[in-house]
Amino acid sequence: MKKTFSIISIFILLAFSFLNINSCSNRDDTVSCFPISTINVNLNLNLAAYNNLNFVGLPIYIDEQQSGTRGLIVVRTVDNPATFKVYDRNAPHLCPDTNTTLEIKNGNSIFCPKDNATWILITGQPTAVSTLPPKTYFWNYDPSTKNLSLYN
Repeated sequence: MKKTFSIISIFILLAFSFLNINSCSNRDDTVSCFPISTINVNLNLNLAAYNNLNFVGLPIYIDEQQSGTRGLIVVRTVDNPATFKVYDRNAPHLCPDTNTTLEIKNGNSIFCPKDNATWILITGQPTAVSTLPPKTYFWNYDPSTKNLSLYN
């Protein structure tokens, strides 16, 4: 009986230790205070509002329901086959605050107004201040219907 109790106690202790390690650790792709939210957006590229996404390098902002806490930046990076980048507009290297919403600058870079961090729009590669790229999300594109799904 005592041996069974000890084994169960050790198992419970290990389980809580693993939960604690995962919840308190820094995330590799963003600062630990980066907000986690559901991304689930469907875009019909036949619609005028999303027409830029039919062309490489013409980004748009997405501020619809289920598009994160501050919205998304979406850009087509390759034409054939169609490839996209979907970036969160929260700065990946700063806790959310005033002026930490990422913006498109000069049509070819992403900019953080809080500290002047910049990234290359097409690749997400950091070019100044931050060493972290913007948080990206998954996407699926159906060329026959021109429907682009964004999700996490």
